[in-house]
Amino acid sequence: MASTTTRRPAAGRSFLPPSANVVEPYRLTPGLALRVGILGVVTLAVFAALFLRLWALEVLQGTHYLKTAENNQLRTVRLQAPRGPILDRNRTPLVTNAAATGIEIWPSDLPKIYADRYRELKRLSRISQVPLYQIAAAIKKRANDPLTPVTVKAAAREDQIHYLAEHRGEFPGVQIAQTYIRHYPYRSVAAQVLGYVGEISSPQLRHDTKKGYLLGDEIGQAGVESSYDSWLRGKAGLAQLRVDSLGRARSDLTLTRPSQPGQALRLTLDLNTQKAAESALNYGIRLARADGEWAARGGAIVALDPRNGAIVAMASSPTYKPSVFAGRVTNRGLADQGLTKKTAEQKNFPSLDRALAGTYPPGSTFKPITALAAMQEHLVSPYAYLPCTGSYTSPNDRNVKKQVFHNWDPFIDRAMDMPTALAYSCDTYFYALGDQFWALPADRGSPLQRWASRFGFGSRTGVDLGPEASGLLPWPSWRKRTYTKKTDPCCWQVDRLWKPGDSIQLAIGQKDLLVTPLQMARFYALLANGGRLVTPHLLFDIENQNGTVVPVPSAPAPQKVGVDAAALDIVRQGLYEATHLPFGTSYPVFGSFPIPIAGKTGTAEKIIHLPGYPTGLLKNQSWWCGFGPFDNPTLVVCAVIENGGHGGTAAAPAALKVFEQYFHTKAATTGPIHSD
Repeated sequence: MASTTTRRPAAGRSFLPPSANVVEPYRLTPGLALRVGILGVVTLAVFAALFLRLWALEVLQGTHYLKTAENNQLRTVRLQAPRGPILDRNRTPLVTNAAATGIEIWPSDLPKIYADRYRELKRLSRISQVPLYQIAAAIKKRANDPLTPVTVKAAAREDQIHYLAEHRGEFPGVQIAQTYIRHYPYRSVAAQVLGYVGEISSPQLRHDTKKGYLLGDEIGQAGVESSYDSWLRGKAGLAQLRVDSLGRARSDLTLTRPSQPGQALRLTLDLNTQKAAESALNYGIRLARADGEWAARGGAIVALDPRNGAIVAMASSPTYKPSVFAGRVTNRGLADQGLTKKTAEQKNFPSLDRALAGTYPPGSTFKPITALAAMQEHLVSPYAYLPCTGSYTSPNDRNVKKQVFHNWDPFIDRAMDMPTALAYSCDTYFYALGDQFWALPADRGSPLQRWASRFGFGSRTGVDLGPEASGLLPWPSWRKRTYTKKTDPCCWQVDRLWKPGDSIQLAIGQKDLLVTPLQMARFYALLANGGRLVTPHLLFDIENQNGTVVPVPSAPAPQKVGVDAAALDIVRQGLYEATHLPFGTSYPVFGSFPIPIAGKTGTAEKIIHLPGYPTGLLKNQSWWCGFGPFDNPTLVVCAVIENGGHGGTAAAPAALKVFEQYFHTKAATTGPIHSD
């Protein structure tokens, strides 16, 4: 049997590991060596080419490509849309826009090293004259949104803009932007009505998520700027900008979506009547102070069209300049205007719109409501005579010591019918009516309150402006809810009862009753237009840039309240006699005015709290409300002078000034005034 032997290659002759299945080992043949050599050369050539290219990119062209990369950052920029102007009924601009150049910061482009960032912001603060803490606070507020620019200054001076433009390489993240700020050509005129614009707050952003607001947006914060913000604000545009790694612009803006300016808001206000109303308020305050009423510091006047509720003027004093909110808002500027917590009380709350948020007892201006309710409930015949005396004691008062209610004129002693009682403003006549309301059977309810409620008291008017107070119309149920063992531990069992004195004082607009000047003007419009309750409103229309009117919901049509026309005529007769008969409480003011005016004075006691006085002071609120021309009324005016004394002394002369402007007619010199 033949044996087979396996040859093993000599050491050093094979470059491959031996295999048990191969008898003859691999050998490096010339062909194989050639192929291996070619492959190695190709490999070396490829690596050499790659190395040379990398060397060229890194060394020869590194700077060029670095700059290209740095300049290849696209940024989307929102372009502010100019807000729509606000016009009066004659299209006179009340609020417009002023083009401005602002300073912005892009937080993501600021230096990442804290020391460098602090040094840049400190320097920017010195140049822009904006405190560093304000800049830092604004950046911190945007911590969750570093890609939205922060406005440092909305309207910068030319020298500040030029300096930053010349040294822009030293301010990474700082950018110059074109902006718009609100301009008020008539300064403080209609300030509370117009309102102001400010940057949206975080709570507002969370609350109005469906309105498309973004951080940094400017929105209306008060007045009609807020009520009609969706029409006024317009739509922001978009543009693209190429910037480098430091946030510096390397190209012009490329517009991708143009901005749409806001629409024009046309109000029912008449500028000249508005200015006259504000001047009249100051005049009434001066008259009150000259008459010894040192606490007279404010008030309100409302003038509206009784046919449709359009507000012609709405003035509130004291007031402020809305321009303090345009551009950069400073604490000092706000404090000077009385718009901070520390200075508001000192300056008697200038931001408060007293016409729709101030509440006062109406005094004798409420007597027409009592007269209408009494006639509607058949408690009295309008031409039946009731005694008008210096005081009144209720026959329903069961107390041992009966309460005495005094007349504003303690010396009067004569019988009067209803028109005369209204003209003379006889308190005891209406005390008796209030007493009759109290004595009605329980199943009759509270008819005086029911009619007052039907006339709009105790609820908001629905005016397209806010915030609005509803006032207080006291009912017997209200007293039970208000005076409890918890709220009135000592006397709740007595105070919660509706007593004869409550109805007696309500009949002359005193005690718990509180109304706004706008509510009173609305009621006197009802007297003027024949018994229809209007909805006061400020919107005349909304117009596009080309002047076409935008369809928007209009104010509700005047509603009939079911009051008898004959009863209205009796009250209107009494208001006319109040201004045209010698014993009328506002005859010395309106008796010689060429346009026949009908109206009513009022003097209402109210406990007020003044700075420096630990306890409340009892002061008279001066009222006058009326309308004209008497036969075809086109204007209602209601005026109140806070702590102004008698209605004929301060409020009536102030109201006359508004009528004079509206009708372009001057009155003769007023005579001595003797009124409630």
